[in-house]
Amino acid sequence: MENTEHNHVQLTSSEISSLWGSYQVDTMMICGIKYFLSNIEDTQIQSVLELALSLTQKHNDETTSLFINENYPVPQGFTDKDVNLDAPRLFTDKLYLDFILSMSKFTLLARGLALSLSERKDVIDYYTRTLSDAQELHKNTMELAKEKGIYIRSPHIPKPDQIDFVNNRSYLAGWFGERRPLLGIEISHLVYNANRNALGQAIITGFSQVANLKEVRQFFERGREISGKHQEIFTAILHESYLSNGIILTSEVTNSTKAPFSDKLMMFLITTLIGFGIGQYGLSMSSSPRHDLGMKYTRLMAEIAKYSNDGAKIMIDNNWMEQPPIAADRKELAK
Repeated sequence: MENTEHNHVQLTSSEISSLWGSYQVDTMMICGIKYFLSNIEDTQIQSVLELALSLTQKHNDETTSLFINENYPVPQGFTDKDVNLDAPRLFTDKLYLDFILSMSKFTLLARGLALSLSERKDVIDYYTRTLSDAQELHKNTMELAKEKGIYIRSPHIPKPDQIDFVNNRSYLAGWFGERRPLLGIEISHLVYNANRNALGQAIITGFSQVANLKEVRQFFERGREISGKHQEIFTAILHESYLSNGIILTSEVTNSTKAPFSDKLMMFLITTLIGFGIGQYGLSMSSSPRHDLGMKYTRLMAEIAKYSNDGAKIMIDNNWMEQPPIAADRKELAK
């Protein structure tokens, strides 16, 4: 009975939405990795890219089969029309490795959530496999980044001599008076957000050089400034506690002005990263008891939410935003 469950039980809204989102990201990644492989020089990074491409294509084939078996329209996603393999190199090999490492982290979170929301056995099995593959890719990519000296570890903090308890409400303070030192979890999120914005700034800097439409170039230029500002805010907080200040990656962008990707694909990637950033800021805020950190995350989240909304308007105006799975409009049907 369990083996034939998918023949009798319709996919839930959570399952079909997760599969639809996975298809969009996977087809985008296939285009991106193919371009990376067209000009890669480092053979070790090439092997990681080839593994990423192989796993992503396998996942995309499985997702496609699930759509077909459900008689659900296969999304358009992204195709060979969205990538120009003959375009000059826009990023260095180092940035390729950083990008794959960052996307493997994104995949671990996204597929883990999709697995937790799945109910049908074949969908659970699918996300269990893809999550295992993402773990393998993340491990291989991180180890290579460490080997090449690219990976930036979080700073160390002193080892306590004994357990202790918080006995002063100044533990929560941050707006006025003396601030306590950062907690380890607060440091983790600050470093991660600083490094993630550094990568985002580098990617969006490259995109601003090659985008075809003026409004898209201006959108990317604005994003370059926002990500740079956010990175500076996080590193400044770390500096206050004499801790690591993250990295700058804009030097990993070449001076090419010929687009390797369609404006549609580049807009989708950036808006996807923004959405991930909003979620990450929310998680960081919930893990940071110091009031000043919570206020900063709230303000920065509002800023990138507005930026994301402006990006969505550009995509809608240019007919680039594919309609995600949506509930029936009962009021319209009643007419």
